[in-house]
Amino acid sequence: MPLYRAHVLVCGGTGCTSGGSDKIYDAFLKEIENFNLKDEVQVIRTGCFGLCAEGPIVIVYPEGAFYSKVADSDVKEIVEEHLLKGRIVKRLLYKESLEEGQIRSLNEVKFYKKQMRIALRNCGVINPENIEEYIAYDGYKALAKVLTEMTPEQVIDWVKRSGLRGRGGGGFPTGLKWEFAAKAPGDVKYVVCNADEGDPGAYMDRSILEGDPHSVIEAMAIAGYAIGSKQGYVYVRAEYPLAVKRLEIAINQAREYGLLGKNILGTDFEFDIEIRLGAGAFVCGEETALMTSIEGHRGEPRPRPPFPAVKGLWSKPTLLNNVETYANIPVIILKGPEWFASIGTEKSKGTKVFALVGKVNNTGLIEVPMGTTVREIVEDIGGGIPGGKKFKAVQTGGPSGGCIPASLMDTPIDFDSLTALGTMMGSGGMIVMDEDTCMVDIAKFFLEFTVDESCGKCPPCRIGTRRMLEILQKITSGNGTEEDLEKLEELAYSIKDSALCGLGQTAPNPVLSTLRYFRDEYEAHVKEKRCPAGACKALLRIVIDKDLCKGCGICAKNCPANAITGQIKKPFEIDQEKCIKCGVCIEKCPFKAISKKA
Repeated sequence: MPLYRAHVLVCGGTGCTSGGSDKIYDAFLKEIENFNLKDEVQVIRTGCFGLCAEGPIVIVYPEGAFYSKVADSDVKEIVEEHLLKGRIVKRLLYKESLEEGQIRSLNEVKFYKKQMRIALRNCGVINPENIEEYIAYDGYKALAKVLTEMTPEQVIDWVKRSGLRGRGGGGFPTGLKWEFAAKAPGDVKYVVCNADEGDPGAYMDRSILEGDPHSVIEAMAIAGYAIGSKQGYVYVRAEYPLAVKRLEIAINQAREYGLLGKNILGTDFEFDIEIRLGAGAFVCGEETALMTSIEGHRGEPRPRPPFPAVKGLWSKPTLLNNVETYANIPVIILKGPEWFASIGTEKSKGTKVFALVGKVNNTGLIEVPMGTTVREIVEDIGGGIPGGKKFKAVQTGGPSGGCIPASLMDTPIDFDSLTALGTMMGSGGMIVMDEDTCMVDIAKFFLEFTVDESCGKCPPCRIGTRRMLEILQKITSGNGTEEDLEKLEELAYSIKDSALCGLGQTAPNPVLSTLRYFRDEYEAHVKEKRCPAGACKALLRIVIDKDLCKGCGICAKNCPANAITGQIKKPFEIDQEKCIKCGVCIEKCPFKAISKKA
């Protein structure tokens, strides 16, 4: 391979791509050509770097200059100043990466300092469309090791000893699942990767497939060897076109290199992988519904037992894990189970990837050791809450999870701690909320999602969640009663006990956790007919302070409902019947005379 004196890494994840990183990549190729640097500088499109709030991102090595919020119009300056003249363009550097005129290592920047990247180890490092770069970072070395040095039983034993638990939400011990599938009778078995990922705000699995697809392919092949399977399927939603494209490229490359197909690495082991596209149904993230969809039927869950390891895809023994779970496997094989088990807590080993979103300064993709506290994630890695607002809660686990209040910020993030709080790890969505967030409204948001996404197969989920939503709508509109709170709680526990699948059983969690920690907000909505956070429009009044109003009329001109009237140079008034509480008048008033009243 040719040697270069400098490498330009352009983030090619979905977030940066939507911000124009493709144009930036093309602009680098053009300017490097213009300055006759193509034999000296290589441009690489990578996966996600993680710090999505600062995208599009470009990193230039060997200096490690971290350029943030780059535009294609900045590229010529970077090429001319940095790559040609050796002068780093400081105005484009990520503010925290520059200290006393010197570039700090990314490992010293707050966002990355407390992270430990195992599942994300190659994301933002290699070109995901080049198998040789993956191989250069020990790619397929783990597969070679298991095929030439280990028996299937030894592979399963290593996974068990590592303590790895499923990263898709349930947290079931991965090694046990592999053992059940291996011991199940049958000549035909399947290995399936769940890349459906339907939680609002979650994009962990997508980023791994976009930035390091070969890690999943290698792990699935190892799993195939361990349980005696020749065929694997990756079930990925069609809304992830970039992930699908890179996965297709990676599978074809693996076949060309003899890493998929027959006689892999000169052995008698045979294994291949196919992609199956989902249509975006949230319920297909549930393993039995996912397999039903692969079979060509409407995605609906099946009763369990029998479990997939015994009777799964086409009634054959099936091993099913999610993307992040598989991404950990090659590292466990190469570094050993004891190494992995040394990370994390007693019952939650390793690291966990989270999509950190919401009311936090550093939104993005993070990976931290199990046991890292909520406070460390929100304040240290996330950089705190924007605008000086107070932290109120963090929601984990998507529609199946719950909310952790500010009073429990020092809770360690691990499977058992979250379960004890009435929430769950889930696939890794983490939504941060500030003081302006109404917790009743948040519960309503997730119930709306669940109702819309319910497959409708079982009455508790199909009917029960809709009844819960109706009660929440009643409460947020100011018509709720104390009896409604009792009904809401009773319904929630009833659905948890009687729904068919895991998604239905966990659907009440957002309601139950907010009732547990923020019951005073529910009672304020019901008893006082007010929303303490000022978020529920039906319980709000927008008022004009007559002492501050100068009578300029700007509010009236901008009101879309014509709800504001008055005479110039005299205080204006708002017709509360006409007012739609859009807040435009508050934004436009130059004298801060208009405000919301709960």
